[in-house]
Amino acid sequence: MLPREEFIEQAYLFRVLAERLGQDMTLQDLLEQCRFEVLATTKLPMAIGFLSTELKHYGILAEGMKRLSHYFTPFQTFVVEQSELDSGRFDFQTALNVLRFEAEYRAKSDNRQGFFFYQFEVLCRNRLNYDQGLKAMSDDPLYSPEWREWILIVRQQLGIVDIADLIYGRSEEFVHYRKRHLGEDAEAEYPILFGEREGKIAFANRRKEPLFLFAAMHRHLGYPTVPRRVIQDTTIEMIPQMHRRIERLEQRLKFMEDEQRQGIDITKFYGDKNKKPPINLDDLDELL
Repeated sequence: MLPREEFIEQAYLFRVLAERLGQDMTLQDLLEQCRFEVLATTKLPMAIGFLSTELKHYGILAEGMKRLSHYFTPFQTFVVEQSELDSGRFDFQTALNVLRFEAEYRAKSDNRQGFFFYQFEVLCRNRLNYDQGLKAMSDDPLYSPEWREWILIVRQQLGIVDIADLIYGRSEEFVHYRKRHLGEDAEAEYPILFGEREGKIAFANRRKEPLFLFAAMHRHLGYPTVPRRVIQDTTIEMIPQMHRRIERLEQRLKFMEDEQRQGIDITKFYGDKNKKPPINLDDLDELL
């Protein structure tokens, strides 16, 4: 795990890139600019320099982040890699916001339950690759070996077993249920990863939409809100265009009606014969 100041500077980097991405600057120039803004006592300036060089050679950031696996987590690399796919709908702006909120959360807390739900909700809401995403989550140094083993089990059973059941089976609430029905000597057969609170929430959301589970966990665990792609509303821009087109259609219909009745009177488009053109003083001087 990196020191706390590294995650703080990473959060600043991702926030600045997301804010300045819409300006008339290339990503290479933005990285070079941010390189001098971040804290020089951290390792982030060296990482930015390496990413800028890789970006100039390959045109993508994910390749450079893979080579810096000791600094960037596999999940961070996976998010950037998914945003750089041509066939995906996950844009780079949303990826930067995802990485920013995750880095801010890492700097404040080390709650593994909150990190799991945040990262898993990122996969669900943005429709990313579950197989590669869960594999990247399991390689995160934040998780213990028990957590990594369970995440790989979720990777295999996701779609077959409800995610709420998988969480409930590894919670303290399930242990209490076994003791109530099997006796006081009943112990958990697997390592317990979630507390009693998470177990109750998972049990209450069984056979329901997973979004309800995420919303409840977000309220009780307090992990960051997962960024989603912002769809721009083009209706406001279309209204003036539609208004002009309707005016043109009305004018054409009026011409057709006039033609069917008595013909089009083109004399009204003539200029006024009695109206004299304005006198140009320069031409008057030449005539004189």
